[in-house]
Amino acid sequence: MANNPSEQGSWQRRADGRHAVVIGGSLAGLLAAHVLAGHADKVTVVERDRPGGPESRPGVPHGRHAHVLLEGGQLALDALLPGFMAELRASGAPRLGMPSDMVQWQSGRWFRRTEATSYIYTGSRGQVEHLVRERVLANPVITTVTSTEAVGLLGDASRVRGVLVRERGEGTGAADQEPRPLEADLVVDASGRGSRASQWLSAIGAEPPEEETIDTGLAYASRIYHNKSDNLGSESLGYYVFPNPSQVYGGGVLPLEDGRYLVILSGLRGDEPPTDESGFTAFAARFPHPFIHDWLREAEPDTPPYGFRRTSNLRRRYDRPGRRPAGFLATGDALCTFNPIYGQGMAVAAMSAVALRDTLTDPRRTPTTRRVQRALFEASRQAWDISAGADKNMPGAVGNAATIRAVDRPAGWYLSRVQQRYPGDPVVGPAFRSVLTLTSPLTTLFAPKVARAVLFGPVAETPAAPPMTREPTLG
Repeated sequence: MANNPSEQGSWQRRADGRHAVVIGGSLAGLLAAHVLAGHADKVTVVERDRPGGPESRPGVPHGRHAHVLLEGGQLALDALLPGFMAELRASGAPRLGMPSDMVQWQSGRWFRRTEATSYIYTGSRGQVEHLVRERVLANPVITTVTSTEAVGLLGDASRVRGVLVRERGEGTGAADQEPRPLEADLVVDASGRGSRASQWLSAIGAEPPEEETIDTGLAYASRIYHNKSDNLGSESLGYYVFPNPSQVYGGGVLPLEDGRYLVILSGLRGDEPPTDESGFTAFAARFPHPFIHDWLREAEPDTPPYGFRRTSNLRRRYDRPGRRPAGFLATGDALCTFNPIYGQGMAVAAMSAVALRDTLTDPRRTPTTRRVQRALFEASRQAWDISAGADKNMPGAVGNAATIRAVDRPAGWYLSRVQQRYPGDPVVGPAFRSVLTLTSPLTTLFAPKVARAVLFGPVAETPAAPPMTREPTLG
């Protein structure tokens, strides 16, 4: 056994069996608990809220806003919970073929609506999380402690031995409740973007992780509507305008599971979309084409607009060497969180749970804390490279990882050519989509056939106006 505590095994059997605690009961926490239930005698999920149905809840401040489930996440969920995607579809979650079902604009060009090569789900986050929760908590090994928050770690710099938890009393502040210990052999932090694990690690004499950040200042406002006049058209399931460095406003109209539509508008720091009645609709007039603004003027609002401002990319480098204890892992947004515009969070949560499963069951290697944490880091790497790489180019981007280095410029030049061809090229488009949906590695963009089209092929012609119908399928 290595001397570095993070190289020690993640488990130490207690007299009453192995106990794992997961901090946070959102998608990342639930799926981590599901995996750990195959290796522990008991798994406890500590949840701040008291989750019920698929409604938004206070502990998920981004829950009211747009969420898509990318194809990489769909594959991961089916691998973890067989039949899950069929269940999600049966519950009414809209499935959109890309690019056939969406009217999309990016970098001055409309996308051709050719036959779909990938699919996304655009139902609410609450629907996905609710279905996962029902499946996961049916396992008697897993229990939840609701209306309770973690406030610290038990143990020392060599090993974490549990968490301190505090009940969130009805009508009283959390500070009025007395913390109590919850002993465990393994603690997994899935508490989200606002994780306080760095402070907790420092408090037990361990070293907190370095943090990498890129913040474009992007801000959202979202609102749910009824499409009373059917003005999306019979062949269009959604609209989207993607921002870029020369056109910083973004927005979309995406279908939800109950027949309503979620509209999202975005702008940068100092020019955020408003959350008042008239201002929300007027903001959409800033887009390079009035199609979303026209839709808003005809649709019937069902909720007030809600704003969201915390959209920076943040990565905590637990994978790097440091004086950190065995028996502690971070996953989901507590490890790596992305600008939500790229729709990666739910997919990466599921893919991270697959990485956790595969590392714990690998017969060739002992699943030490550091080895498992590195696997979780790798599960989020491609999504980070996409979101952080794109956000570096946005005006006003700040953070210690926002600098474009000389070594990045050749790749940036190549990717700019990919993006020019993405809306209409029959070779580049499917390849780039497979990368963006996290089903193919970035190296796919450098495969010989794709590279020839990127380096030597012309920029394909694309529609001059919003393509309100799909292109006919050949064959």
